[in-house]
Amino acid sequence: MSEILPGPECSTMTEVRAGVDALDRELVALLRRRFDYMDAAARIKPARGDVRDEARKAQVIAQARTAAEAQGLPGEAIAALWERLVEASIAYELAAFDRRAG
Repeated sequence: MSEILPGPECSTMTEVRAGVDALDRELVALLRRRFDYMDAAARIKPARGDVRDEARKAQVIAQARTAAEAQGLPGEAIAALWERLVEASIAYELAAFDRRAG
């Protein structure tokens, strides 16, 4: 297996694709960790209605936008990704809450 190069050092599409594939695997592992927190939240929150918190959702998305822009990334695009991520997290947490409540 060849070495994964940082993006700026890539000179072929094979290198680019290998780097993207490796990062995708890392992102999925990070998402697993994030969803583990959703499992914990579903266990800790006393009521199903506590799962959706629009103020917290807005805060998380704003933080992601700010962090993205600080890294030179397009804030609007990252905010849109985080909107989807937070909604998926809420759906996952609701399902986890329902499983726990049985």
